[in-house]
Amino acid sequence: MKRTMSYGKADVWVYRTYAKPLTSIRSIPESSFSGRKNILFGMNVKVAIEGEAFFSSFKDGDNTLVVATDSMKNFILKHAGDYQGATQEGFLEFVAHRFLETYSHMTGISISGEQISFEELPVPTNGTFEPSPLVFRYSLNEQAGATIEVKREKDEIVTTQNVSSLKGLRLIKVKGSSFYGYVKDEYTTLPESYDRPLFIFLNIDWRYNNIDDARGNSSDGYVAAEQVRDIAYSVFHEQNSPSIQNLIYRIGTRILERFPQLLEVRFESNNRTWETILDEIPVSLEGKVFTEPRPPYGFQCFSMTRDDLESEGESKK
Repeated sequence: MKRTMSYGKADVWVYRTYAKPLTSIRSIPESSFSGRKNILFGMNVKVAIEGEAFFSSFKDGDNTLVVATDSMKNFILKHAGDYQGATQEGFLEFVAHRFLETYSHMTGISISGEQISFEELPVPTNGTFEPSPLVFRYSLNEQAGATIEVKREKDEIVTTQNVSSLKGLRLIKVKGSSFYGYVKDEYTTLPESYDRPLFIFLNIDWRYNNIDDARGNSSDGYVAAEQVRDIAYSVFHEQNSPSIQNLIYRIGTRILERFPQLLEVRFESNNRTWETILDEIPVSLEGKVFTEPRPPYGFQCFSMTRDDLESEGESKK
């Protein structure tokens, strides 16, 4: 069995002002997002390093080749100033390559980041409202993320894995969803619903065919988390979904249709639909009262590739 052996640093908070703006974004019907100014470019980084040279530090307590995790933190922060790109994925790959270029006894790097969102705030400007170039609001909403793996292969440093992500998306649709026709047996207590509110927590991952698209260097190649988010809620709005499973399938199909540069999209969804207290409020024809659901919650995991998209096309012929 291959030994697990790595160590690193987590919660490295990086804030960079006036990074390169993100442009050349592919326009899609579901989203008005067209780029990011990157006046504030922030993320929380985690890095883990690998290499057989570190075995002696575990076995014998020999720290001769150990790079202190505090040094790793400083390394990441220093290179935040050197990075000339516009994407989180590009920055993580840039730092990972620099680690292997600097420390010859390291053989692999796994580095991930959660982007910190800062929202523009409109301020009065010449009789109208324009985004302030100076003041931003720290966002506690969903977060874009990325994970990059870089290996030393002979005399080359190669990026072997790239995953971009959108974590913590929370969407509620007040009506227009259903759930019925499932297995009924002695364990079933859930009533069928033909028009229910649906509250979902959603994590979405996607992989590029070409890592250069993730760097934001190719024309229309970068897939922004904001656009993935907009596709998710647009499809949720459009579809009268019979299940969360079908909903995430339709979201995945739309993402792959809009972005041919992607190889795969993955989902982890949680059903957090509220518990109904009053089916009808007397003064309202449609109003209801809900509360938080009991702790056990359902979840769904699903991945799609371009093969699924081709199969979908064939089924429509």
